Amino acid sequence: MVGRCVLAGLLACTALTAPAFAQDPAAPQPPPEQADPNARVDPLQPDFNLAALPVTLRMPVHKLDFRVTHRFTRSLGRGDIGDLVADFFGFDSGAQIGLELRYGLINSNQIGVHRTSDRTIQIFDQQSFWQQRDGHPLGLDAIVTLEGTNNMRDQLSSALGVLASRKVGGVVALYAEPIYMINTRPASSDAPENDTFMLGLGGRIRIRPVVYLVGEITPRLWGYQPGEAQASFGIEVRSGGHLFQVNFSNGFGTTLGQLAHNGGIDFDQHSWFIGFNIARKFF
Repeated sequence: MVGRCVLAGLLACTALTAPAFAQDPAAPQPPPEQADPNARVDPLQPDFNLAALPVTLRMPVHKLDFRVTHRFTRSLGRGDIGDLVADFFGFDSGAQIGLELRYGLINSNQIGVHRTSDRTIQIFDQQSFWQQRDGHPLGLDAIVTLEGTNNMRDQLSSALGVLASRKVGGVVALYAEPIYMINTRPASSDAPENDTFMLGLGGRIRIRPVVYLVGEITPRLWGYQPGEAQASFGIEVRSGGHLFQVNFSNGFGTTLGQLAHNGGIDFDQHSWFIGFNIARKFF
């Protein structure tokens, strides 16, 4: 009787442990995030923005991205070269700084908030429809924003835009982004137009495995359009989840509303400013 009980116990233990022994403990198991294709590095879209314009990079679900934008306010064309060197190429001047936090809400959707040091706040939601990697000819997103000055107390405006991207030859990513901005005219202006339709155009060129050239311009095609279209160009380096970009712009705008109703200062040698963006993916 005792022998039968011992035998039954050994058989039960063998049945329970067999699945565990069937697995090779030395076999590497892929990290859970690799199952989400949005968590993989996109070689042509290392960040969620160019200089200021958003791009069609998807955010993994329940992940975060943090970005700092920094635009020095000293014009590079002011004075002579001695004045520029004395001001350490503008680094001794004040700056307009922006902080952005982006979150993957659900699959293909991301939300975020961007606040600049002039107390402008932009809240945004971005929905991805197509990805070129899935066999579509373009990447296609829609973006909607709510923005206000003085910490959302004044000059409330909203944007509705479409972001289209095309990657070419594993080297270039191109963007065309028609954006309609509602209520862009400030209260102090007597201009007849109150809205702005603008077209964001930009691109990123991969010149080394982790080094890129970026450029963008946002001409206003209709409506309220003071000043000149803001343009930016720069160079950036990716290191893991970090991206560092040095850029030159003829304006300080980093939100869609700022691009629409602020624009550039002047489109000449006296209006270019040095700045940088720093981004960090938490995935």
